[in-house]
Amino acid sequence: MQTALAKSLQKRQVIFLAMLLFLWDVDSEAIRYSMPEETESGYSVANLAKDLGLRVGELATRGARIHHKGSKQLLQLNVKTGNLLLQEKLDREVLCGATEPCILHFQLLLKNPMQLFQIDVQLTDVNDHSPEFLDREMFLRIPESAQPGTVFPLKSAQDSDMGSNSVQNYTISPNSNFRVATHNRGDGRKYPELVLDKALDREEESELSLILTALDGGMPPRSGTVTVHIEVVDMNDNAPEFLQSLYEVQVPENSPINSLVLIVSARDLDVGTYGRVNYSLLEGDEVSQPFVIDKLTGEIRLQRALDFEATQHYIIEIAATDGGGLVGKCTVAIEVVDVNDNAPELTMSTLSSSIPENSLESIVAIFSVSDPDSGDNGRMVCSIENDLPFLLKPTFKNFYSLVTERPLDRESRAQYNITITVTDLGSPRLKTEHNITILVSDINDNAPAFTQTTYRLLVRENNSPALKIGSISATDRDSGTNAQITYSLLPTQDPHLPLASLVSINADNGQLFALRALDFEALQAFEFRVGATDQGSPALSSQALVRVVVLDDNDNSPFVLYPMQNASAPCTELVPRAAEQGYLVTKVVAVDGDSGQNAWLSYQLLKATEPGLFGVWVHNGEVRTSRLLSERDAARHRLVVLVKDNGEPPLSASVTLHVLLVDGFSQPYLPLPEVAPERAQEDSLTVYLVIALASVSSLFLFSVLVFVVVRLCRRRRAAPLGVCSMPEGHFPGHLVDVSGTGTLSQSYQYEVCLAGDSGTGEFKFLKPIFPNLLVPEAGREVKENSNCRNSFVFS
Repeated sequence: MQTALAKSLQKRQVIFLAMLLFLWDVDSEAIRYSMPEETESGYSVANLAKDLGLRVGELATRGARIHHKGSKQLLQLNVKTGNLLLQEKLDREVLCGATEPCILHFQLLLKNPMQLFQIDVQLTDVNDHSPEFLDREMFLRIPESAQPGTVFPLKSAQDSDMGSNSVQNYTISPNSNFRVATHNRGDGRKYPELVLDKALDREEESELSLILTALDGGMPPRSGTVTVHIEVVDMNDNAPEFLQSLYEVQVPENSPINSLVLIVSARDLDVGTYGRVNYSLLEGDEVSQPFVIDKLTGEIRLQRALDFEATQHYIIEIAATDGGGLVGKCTVAIEVVDVNDNAPELTMSTLSSSIPENSLESIVAIFSVSDPDSGDNGRMVCSIENDLPFLLKPTFKNFYSLVTERPLDRESRAQYNITITVTDLGSPRLKTEHNITILVSDINDNAPAFTQTTYRLLVRENNSPALKIGSISATDRDSGTNAQITYSLLPTQDPHLPLASLVSINADNGQLFALRALDFEALQAFEFRVGATDQGSPALSSQALVRVVVLDDNDNSPFVLYPMQNASAPCTELVPRAAEQGYLVTKVVAVDGDSGQNAWLSYQLLKATEPGLFGVWVHNGEVRTSRLLSERDAARHRLVVLVKDNGEPPLSASVTLHVLLVDGFSQPYLPLPEVAPERAQEDSLTVYLVIALASVSSLFLFSVLVFVVVRLCRRRRAAPLGVCSMPEGHFPGHLVDVSGTGTLSQSYQYEVCLAGDSGTGEFKFLKPIFPNLLVPEAGREVKENSNCRNSFVFS
């Protein structure tokens, strides 16, 4: 018992106590109507809308319902007119039995807001039942010695009607010896007694047959009759007497059949036949008595089961008759004691199988509870599980509403299985459980969420149009249309990025496609934002960043910056014959529009007039002498240098260099056209000796001229590239041997001006720059030309 109490304290309980009902009845006044029983169906009991002060049609909009505890629907509400109509004929005796007044309790339920009204309909009795005796005949044995005024009890007639329609009077057929007297019982019912008016004479009349008539108070009155047979016996001067005139006993309703209820006892002072007493039941409250008496012992036993909820009290008249016909009478009052044999009942009035999430205190269900037992056996406790976000609230009398305790979240839990437990306080406790399932309907309270905040997509350039380059994905915790996601490209903040012509997105699955071929040299990377929008109302959305990185493809061949191959006159490099091994002749400068290993350049000497005399460094393109020069070496040399990138497959470009071997820098020099015949390189050594002698005589004049040209080149950096063909273009930076080894300075400076877009790979011009004569050998610097939009200086 203690364990059960401890468990019950852990639950949220709403105790349905008798005192609460009493206080509620005081505060809430019911609407009462009255109508006679047996009224035809369709009868208009009242107009509820008018009586409740509601507008026409308000009953329909607020979902008005009539609730009755019974299984049958006795009344019907016309929500359009507000009339309360009778569904079928009502029989007061069937509905209420002996209860008076007969009041039927109904409840009117209204929503938005929720209201309950108590409606009481009292059924007034009509005289539709005639009095009826249990037996067709009565037998009395009356001694002839009975004195006038002696009273003999008679069995009462039964009438299901109540009030004035029940039995009101008894009469007996005309005779000279007897009359009938009608008396009131304590409960208001009438019973007859036979009164002897004139002494009997057995010798004159040994038997009499009289008609006893029971009349009710109806208009017109109904009646029932029984024949009373009277046998006149010899004198018996002592009637039986009971030890008690009133016996009171309590019997539990679960007493077994044939169990002993009470033993009554009567004694008779006569002896012999006149002293023997027989017991009998005179009448009862029911047509079929639940009790039987042993006529010899006076033991009253139970012959059928008792039901406290049907009948709580029985009043039985016991007659003790001796052998001479004298009768003694007593009353037995039996009280049926209630036991907890009825589990509580739960009647669901309204139920919402689905409620929207995030709503505040939604009414899920309205139900009523009842227990026909009494006392603690009829007191009830309603509860639900502790871990649910719901509460039970008392609403009206024995009605409860199940409401949400807090807003629900469908994404956390979409369904609740709730068990409503109703337990009485009897011993042992009985309970009833009612299970309901509540679905939480979705509202659009979750925005789509991308799987990543930033997506990085790699695309190789020169792709085919409409190529799928990747996909994005977002999820939405909502359901149904609230979770259907549409993807879109968001406007870019960069006005120079033609996003609409670069990529497109599949609105259904988030797949991204390249609309045209991408060029790494024009656009190496770009980024944009994408949106995911659900179909809810209002629609929610989120964003993610997509960065597209274009991967380089080896689609650009190396481009030679120096020497330029499209100049009007070729560039010729001068090398003194006194140059030592490793002397820097010139440097081939090339670039590649690709990136990474596709732009790693390597140089090699593809063709030379005299193999083995010159060599090209693989990584920097420097052309140097491979050995000491001799007088036998030809004066003019043509070198073809191959520039190759490291792509797959590799791309290459070639450049042709013209090298002239001279004995001294004072020697006059005129550049030969590139189309000079090859055989000129095979001239005899004598011609070179003559030229060397002439050069010595003109060295001074030539040096002055070179100095002037150098000054002019510094001032005119935008001059045409053709000046490179002049011999003075190479002399100023190499006239002075700063290393002491006899080689020229290894410092070169070139200014490159890009004519158009940086990704086209086309150059406007290449111009050598001659700074100071003394330049650090390994120095490299990059300078920007203010006269050119994209210019760089290579050293």
